[in-house]
Amino acid sequence: MASKALARPLASLSNAIAIGSRKGFATASKSQPQQLLRAETRRAAVHIPRQRVQQAFRRTYAEVSPETQRVVKRRTWGFLKWTWRLTYLSAIGGTIYIGWGIYQGRTPPAQYDPDPSKKTLVVLGTGWGAVSLLKKLDTENYNVIVVSPRNYFLFTPLLPSCTTGTIEHRSIMEPIRSFLRHKKAAVKYYEAECTKIDYENKMIYINDESEIKGSTSATEVPFDMLVVGVGAENATFGIPGVREHGCFLKEVPDAQKIRKRIMDCVETATFKDQSPDEVKRLLHMVVVGGGPTGVEFAGELQDFFENDLRKWIPEISNNFHVTLVEALPNVLPMFSKNLIEYTEQTFKEETIDIRTKTMVKRVEEKYIEAEYTDASGKKVLEKIPYGLLVWATGNALKPVVKDLMSQIPAQKDSRRGLAVNEYLVVKGTENIWAVGDCAIANYAPTAQVASQEGAFLARLLNQMAKTDSIETELAELSNVQEKAASKDLRDEAFGKIKDLQKRLRRVKSIGPFEYSHQGSLAYIGSEKAVADISWLTGNLATGGQLTYFFWRSAYLSMCFSTRNRILVIMDWAKTQVFGRDVSRE
Repeated sequence: MASKALARPLASLSNAIAIGSRKGFATASKSQPQQLLRAETRRAAVHIPRQRVQQAFRRTYAEVSPETQRVVKRRTWGFLKWTWRLTYLSAIGGTIYIGWGIYQGRTPPAQYDPDPSKKTLVVLGTGWGAVSLLKKLDTENYNVIVVSPRNYFLFTPLLPSCTTGTIEHRSIMEPIRSFLRHKKAAVKYYEAECTKIDYENKMIYINDESEIKGSTSATEVPFDMLVVGVGAENATFGIPGVREHGCFLKEVPDAQKIRKRIMDCVETATFKDQSPDEVKRLLHMVVVGGGPTGVEFAGELQDFFENDLRKWIPEISNNFHVTLVEALPNVLPMFSKNLIEYTEQTFKEETIDIRTKTMVKRVEEKYIEAEYTDASGKKVLEKIPYGLLVWATGNALKPVVKDLMSQIPAQKDSRRGLAVNEYLVVKGTENIWAVGDCAIANYAPTAQVASQEGAFLARLLNQMAKTDSIETELAELSNVQEKAASKDLRDEAFGKIKDLQKRLRRVKSIGPFEYSHQGSLAYIGSEKAVADISWLTGNLATGGQLTYFFWRSAYLSMCFSTRNRILVIMDWAKTQVFGRDVSRE
């Protein structure tokens, strides 16, 4: 009964289509091809007046029996009710999961004391490579010591957002002890700077760099195995004046310095009796480096001006300007060509000036000297005044890495860092590994590479510990077999030896390190981002506002802990509702 009643609306709608067909065109004769008739019927259906269709639906629905209408309403209500229940249960389950994660994070378990008889593994640094290693390392296998002047891990991809107040810097910092305390065996941490590595004597020398120094002289820390993950310094390429007058963007103090400098320039530009030329200079923000860091900072800075500074300090509207300087022919060289063009077009719409093929030759207190080639092919040296100069180009070796390289003959031809083999062992050594920006492994020095290197090295060290354990057990069983009084005992020991040898072969089967590129992301301002992502057998290149939401979700998933994710979400929400703070501090 219900199916017959529900069929009536379809019949009435077919009648309406037929009426429209008779008014729209002549009825096709039987001799016409069936394909042409169907095509004309579709065209006629498009031109049916909306009012006539609505009337047909209302009329046919009224013809449906009350019982059928109740069935339809009941099914619709049932669907909505179950949808609500699933949403409700999912919200409860998600809350419980997050709450349990927070509880576990704040309630560390009891730890074993480190075993002095086991090998001492010293890890230098708390960056992407070192932290990725420590997260996956089984600390029961070694006596682990961590040395770093920074007692936290910094989620560097979101550091440009800290310069403008979009995100608070503590939201992307995770204390090292918060996860070292959750390891099974206790890990020693020393907040200190490693000043020298003595490879021959297996010793490192560290200095307490805190304001309240525990020791004024270098402290010795012996090691059996060493992992170097100290990162790199900012490369200035020998250009005079960069360190004296420029700002870098690698650490939290760098972001805080840039933040203060931006507001100092803005407030000074609005000071009484400033000349027009001085105002333009102060409000000209120059970013050197067209990689992801430079591009993201330029986008964040322009957003800060458009969404906040322009509102609260309108007198700077006509003079605030951002310029991006890059020595290469284009920005974001690691991205595909269409994304580079999209980024440059977006910057043009945002009034960010891009100066490609421009090399900085000298930096003075109020201007930079840059060289470019004009249309005639002649090299021109230009003075570009600035109020803020942010230097975001390349990496340079740290002194402790240079000193280590000078001790190892196999490293004499290496210039950009510690040359490592396919297992990340520093060439010319047997017990030293290197990860991150200080290592040269034929991959770009990115956080993604460093993270994968650290995870690989953790698996390698864990398997090395298993290998040592199995080999020790094999030696004991060999002695038992030799001293066995009966054939049965010898056969039993021989069977155990065969099983252990199989396990040993499996443990030793780990392959060399292979980097798996997951894609590149960059924020380009105006709530737009670009993404070059590995997808199946190729790459997916996309850009725009939808990509911006993907950029946010991807970075959230990569944050170190639940705490970091919640804090970053709260910062984004706070910025969206209240805007960015325009105070100096």
